[in-house]
Amino acid sequence: MGALPTAIEPPPTRTSARRVLPWAIVVLWAAVIALAFPFAGKLDDAQRDNVVDYLPASADSTQVARIQQALPGGESTDLVVVFHRDGGLTDADHAHAQERLDAIADAHELASGPPQGVPSKDGTTLMYPVSTTEPGTDNDARAALVDDVRERLGSDPVEGLDAELGGTGAVQTDMEKVFGTIDGTLMLATVLVVAVLLILTYRSTFLWLVPLVVVGAAAVASQAVVYGLIQGFGLTVTSQSAAIMTVLVFGAGTDYALLLVARYREELRRVQRPYDAMLAALRGCGPAVLASSGTVAAGLLCLLAADLNSASGLGPVGAVGVVCALAAMLTLLPAVLVLLGRRVFWPLVPVHGSEPKQRRSLFGAMGSSAARRPGVVLAAGTVLLGTLALGALGAPGNLTQEDTFTERPDSVSAMRTLADAYPDSGNQPISVIVPSDTAGRALEEVRRTDGVASARPGRSGDGWTEITVLAKDAPETAGETATIKALRGEVDGAHVGGPSAQQLDLADTGARDRRIVVPLVLGAVLLILIALLRSLVAPLMLIAAVVAVWGAVMGLGGLVFEPLFGFQGVDPSLPLLSFVFLVALGVDYGIFLMHRMREEALNGADPRAAALTALRTTGGVIASAGIVLAATFVVLMNLPLVPLVEMGFLVAVGVLLDTFLVRTYLVTSASLLLGRRVWWPGNLSRAGRHEGVPVVSGPRRPEPAARR
Repeated sequence: MGALPTAIEPPPTRTSARRVLPWAIVVLWAAVIALAFPFAGKLDDAQRDNVVDYLPASADSTQVARIQQALPGGESTDLVVVFHRDGGLTDADHAHAQERLDAIADAHELASGPPQGVPSKDGTTLMYPVSTTEPGTDNDARAALVDDVRERLGSDPVEGLDAELGGTGAVQTDMEKVFGTIDGTLMLATVLVVAVLLILTYRSTFLWLVPLVVVGAAAVASQAVVYGLIQGFGLTVTSQSAAIMTVLVFGAGTDYALLLVARYREELRRVQRPYDAMLAALRGCGPAVLASSGTVAAGLLCLLAADLNSASGLGPVGAVGVVCALAAMLTLLPAVLVLLGRRVFWPLVPVHGSEPKQRRSLFGAMGSSAARRPGVVLAAGTVLLGTLALGALGAPGNLTQEDTFTERPDSVSAMRTLADAYPDSGNQPISVIVPSDTAGRALEEVRRTDGVASARPGRSGDGWTEITVLAKDAPETAGETATIKALRGEVDGAHVGGPSAQQLDLADTGARDRRIVVPLVLGAVLLILIALLRSLVAPLMLIAAVVAVWGAVMGLGGLVFEPLFGFQGVDPSLPLLSFVFLVALGVDYGIFLMHRMREEALNGADPRAAALTALRTTGGVIASAGIVLAATFVVLMNLPLVPLVEMGFLVAVGVLLDTFLVRTYLVTSASLLLGRRVWWPGNLSRAGRHEGVPVVSGPRRPEPAARR
């Protein structure tokens, strides 16, 4: 019998895989990025920000917008030219105003005919409603028209006389200009924020760059895929959807990277070869990452059931971003880390066989404090969340189109001037579309409707006639709302649209979408949690926790949006979108915690030890992930649109609340109180019964000597 070998050599096939597979993955991703990059760059030009793209699909006002696009000249651009002097307009001011309007009429085809000035009662303001179909639905042409009108108004200025351009066409153009600056600003700010946080987290010269490069690859891939969906399936992608997708890719992708790298570092102390350590890390945290991304993607896809076009379009766009982030973090990131070896962690290199420095763990201390009186901690946290939720009672009303901007553009300034000068009259047209064969009778019915100040026929075509209506009451007041409802109820066959009708439909659709989408999201997330945790109690506990967080941050928004931020309203889609994000993203951290708790229980730990060990080992990485995700959503708060600022605030605060209060104290306290019952009805809920064999993430004894 020959001498025994001094070391056990790995099988040839496994050694070959260690060498070849990581390189093959890197080369494959390099090819993917090379192919995707040209298409990713085209996404900006493929985005659509027309009015219809942000309206409810089935709403009456949306039907009006679509019919207007089919009328001769296409969608109309409605403007209001405003002249104002604080001390009252002079005869010279009136002459100058008429001269400017004549210049505009000579340069452009006005569907409304020669503009007629409407003076205010106090004599300080003169407005000229102007409508044209010249640009049609071309956003660039509309922007050029608005810029030209503004230039003509501003030529040969008169001292003390303000000349402004308002109206829905001007507001829409200013909004599109803001959207045009979002992508570059958002991408740069997000990259900088994530880079800084990764440097602070890893305290490594080089390691922080690896997840950042990988998440950048995921962002390029997601943009290319979304562009392909636009070309192949006609998917509507707005600038808002694209902006949120960028935040999701960087936020969720970095979260997955933090979890994987933390587990990989842990395994490198137990496993000699980086390849084997990475396999152990993927076995340990892979199911949690898959379930985490699954909850986010499933929650977003539930938005397809929403009637609001901007929300339903966001669903697949966001899901693509999350899936691309997942694919990159579970393939490219492990491959790069394995190829770079342990030295990527320098100067804090995890040495095989070493033990990490025993430091006082913040989350260990927090877990111990929760363990001393779990009932008191759970009750106090629940009361706090409930108290915050009451703030929703003081939330401002629905956001108007004019209040959408954080900084007031010229168009909004003009509309504010009109609101002050004409407080008791409408200055924003209501569009009524009626069948052409009944247009005469319909016009008389419109003029007899309560609240209508004036009505005149407009364009006709394709079997429809447009009637332009001005209400007696100011825009988006209770009186004008009553007029819109009366027009819809009393004029046979009429569709009623325009900015005020659109805002009314947005509010109604927001309530309808919440009734449908919220149960779908909860059901989808619950099924994924049940499949992962093999329990019914634990998933219900996690869902109750994230719903409580959503209620608390909505209440907090009601307390600060108007008094602190000066916002005059809440975007109608905000409650639904914030719910989807906070439930789907918030459950992530519950998954990381409960999956580790279940792993400890399967390895024989009693319920108390399993809960505290899970918090101690995952608390740091969950905190880092929560801070990174919150910071990426904070980036949205630097954009000049109120809906995105509100979204960024709610999700960022909700993630931090979930990370440092709910996961750390409430979920841990509830788990301690429930004990084994948290795993009911699975085998882990019964003493001495485990589902399957103990889970061992890596070898527990030193490996035989072998080449690295």
